[in-house]
Amino acid sequence: AVLIASASAHMAMIKPCTRYTPHGENCPAVPAGQSLDYSLNSPLGADEPLCKYTTPYATPVETWTAGQSVTVKFDPNGGAAHGGGHCQFSLSYDGGKTFVVVHEELKYCFFNGPASGNAAQVMSYTFNLPSNVPSSDKAVFAWSWVNAIGNREFYMNCADVAIKGSSGSYTGKQMTIANHNGYPTIPEFNGNYDTGLEYYTGAKQITV
Repeated sequence: AVLIASASAHMAMIKPCTRYTPHGENCPAVPAGQSLDYSLNSPLGADEPLCKYTTPYATPVETWTAGQSVTVKFDPNGGAAHGGGHCQFSLSYDGGKTFVVVHEELKYCFFNGPASGNAAQVMSYTFNLPSNVPSSDKAVFAWSWVNAIGNREFYMNCADVAIKGSSGSYTGKQMTIANHNGYPTIPEFNGNYDTGLEYYTGAKQITV
């Protein structure tokens, strides 16, 4: 059963176009020497870096404006939503080394409330970017997820975006990483959707 669970499809971001996805919207050509990845809906492997891939697309897949709304979509042919969990949406300005959170869907990500099933109820999120995020032609946008039910895993997809923003800086929470090598383990929720929230509410503030 464990092998089946770990091999099954999970959730994956398709808009903005995730690095090397075969299913994304408005995706540029894959960088030289890289290949399309048909397993982007799997959790990060123990030894894989944040984003899984560190070579960006040559051009941004979308251009966003600070203070305006953005929409993040997930693969409609995705799979197990594992009863929800904690999702964050973050930006990096240092090539994917550190990420600052710009939006969160904690506890019930992919659902409208507590859930015990795998069929997602919510397949997209629309939110406003903070008005003071800085400009960049090489920002990295990330969706990350700690699942409520099942093997303890950390999911993360990244997209290369351009931001038309401020000339100043933005301070926010650092992206929470858990269930990955060297980071805390958040256990299965077992119906308690506050499980692990302290790692989110207590995250340190960083400035980009």
